[in-house]
Amino acid sequence: MITLSQRGIIKPNPKYALTSTTNSTSIPREPHNIRVALAHSGWKAAMDEELQALHTNKTWVLVPRTSDMHVIGSKWVFKPKLKPDGSLDRLKARVVAKGYHQVDGLDYTETFSPVIKPGTIRMVLTIALVKKWPIRQLDVKNAFFHGLISEDIHMEQPPGMVDLEHPTHVCKLQKALYGLKQAPRAWFDRFSAFLLKYGFFCSLADPSLFIFHSNLGPLILLLYVDDILLTGSSTALVSTFIQLLSSEFAMKDLGQIHYFLGIEISQTADGLHLSQSHYALTILERANMVDCKPMSTPLEAKTKTSPNNFLLEDPSYFRGLVGALQYLTLTRPDLSYSVNYASQFMHAPTLVHLKMVRRILRYVKGTIDIGLHFTSHTTLDL
Repeated sequence: MITLSQRGIIKPNPKYALTSTTNSTSIPREPHNIRVALAHSGWKAAMDEELQALHTNKTWVLVPRTSDMHVIGSKWVFKPKLKPDGSLDRLKARVVAKGYHQVDGLDYTETFSPVIKPGTIRMVLTIALVKKWPIRQLDVKNAFFHGLISEDIHMEQPPGMVDLEHPTHVCKLQKALYGLKQAPRAWFDRFSAFLLKYGFFCSLADPSLFIFHSNLGPLILLLYVDDILLTGSSTALVSTFIQLLSSEFAMKDLGQIHYFLGIEISQTADGLHLSQSHYALTILERANMVDCKPMSTPLEAKTKTSPNNFLLEDPSYFRGLVGALQYLTLTRPDLSYSVNYASQFMHAPTLVHLKMVRRILRYVKGTIDIGLHFTSHTTLDL
């Protein structure tokens, strides 16, 4: 049987015709299979660019398949990268290992990788503003490719891009790859080892914060997977260290901080303004509440209970919305209490709890442009 998707024919379901959230017709759809991707010039170019980066980095070598190998699968992941205003930035294609095929103790051992605490981001920005330090934003190209792995991992060749001379060979990974369970940890170990060798020390309060002291002044670096925030006492010191990083890793200098971890950062006359307006809009779109009626408060004074308080059939919808709201509190402290309260019912949410979250979203709708303003006219004294 030949299906529509195998032919590359995508017909939208009429009942979903009015639920589209894309505000631009120039953003291509994510291809549903390799045939559709290869037929699109933009996606095909993104795939070629990805394979070129993999071969340049010597991510794997092709070896003959044997009967005793544990071979994990591979797949392509396609994603249009958007700018803060929602317009198309570029098309991105990644070769991803099917990490769910890995076996504990055979293909991986340690997997944990730290992430930045929200308070650390706010603290570093405050220090940089008060001391009038430059703040630079960096991005590591194909960050996970730099991670080194100690296990023997064999993977199927990427679909649609099989080597014509060795079609039955498998890829023996020499570097970490997206999708591997140990990939985030391997990259963090590699990058942190480089920083520690250079003279940085890791903060005990937040493992993602690295500090360097020299005669020319200090440097502060924040690492979140492949996103880097760098500040220091002088522009020359920061620029010199960026050149050093570029000599070791494939870096992309994004200039002055403007968009970091989904946070829109705009320059003001006396500091920085942090907001997550676009992210908040995506949460409203996810909940189909873009056109809802705004509320002036996120919670009622007293939560009303009902005798017919039925459990939700699908609690994942409730959990997804609350999880998304938790990240929104990074620049919206006014939501902290209400989101924390809603988070206490993750295990068994009911209709009352879902109404509670919808009220929070209605409050977000009416205050979508609210954010945090950091000013340089303050003091660091406790």
